Amino acid sequence: MELIVLGCSGSGAGPTSPASGYLVRTRSTTLVLDLGNGTFGTLQRHMDPFDLDAVVLSHLHPDHCADVSGLVVHRRYHPDGPGKVLPLHGPSESEVRLAVAYAPSSDERVATDLTDVFDYHVFADGPAGVGDVALSSAPVDHPCEAYGVRLEHEGRTLVYSGDTGPCESLVELARGADVLLCEATWTDSPDRPPGVHLSGTQAGEVARSAGVKRLLITHVPAWYDGEELLAEARTRYDGPADLVRPDGHYTI
Repeated sequence: MELIVLGCSGSGAGPTSPASGYLVRTRSTTLVLDLGNGTFGTLQRHMDPFDLDAVVLSHLHPDHCADVSGLVVHRRYHPDGPGKVLPLHGPSESEVRLAVAYAPSSDERVATDLTDVFDYHVFADGPAGVGDVALSSAPVDHPCEAYGVRLEHEGRTLVYSGDTGPCESLVELARGADVLLCEATWTDSPDRPPGVHLSGTQAGEVARSAGVKRLLITHVPAWYDGEELLAEARTRYDGPADLVRPDGHYTI
């Protein structure tokens, strides 16, 4: 598998990066993990959006799904459209949430229907497949319904934390993974609220506890120093650890 970072800024787009979005490719399958603010533009630098095989959303905060509306417009109205109906894997309210985000007014919310663009699949229904990629998930600790996601292809495994505080479900989901793409949103402090997000230290602890082979830190807000969060993670995890960059390519 190949991982391409479309955006990695936490909690919203920053001055040097869109919000959360990641392109995952195998030889025959291409999917996006989250599509936050600004990522749809980046996606078009790397591929034709009509060639996507699926959209996978960890949760429904705007910094992880806002640009789904742009993908809808592209697939509906581009001269090369409309294209095939696209599987969308995500939380239980994905269909309603994305329709509300797309609707131009409150009067049109009830009538807005995106099923000409998406075929919705709910994480709670269990494991699924996207082409030659096996997809599984686990609920994680965040203020809304949120999931970590595990992708497996030809014996290689990528786990994406989504947004989460420390939780055993993420450790189990990431167990033995080749790569853990893990959020680290703030520095370690006893004053941080429980749940919600991981510190750099906590991300390192997850990677160590799960026995992953490589840790990639992401979702760093513009107001924090990613290198500081990476340094925290390295105090708990002694394997290879890196801070992802916009447009970064990683082989799994």
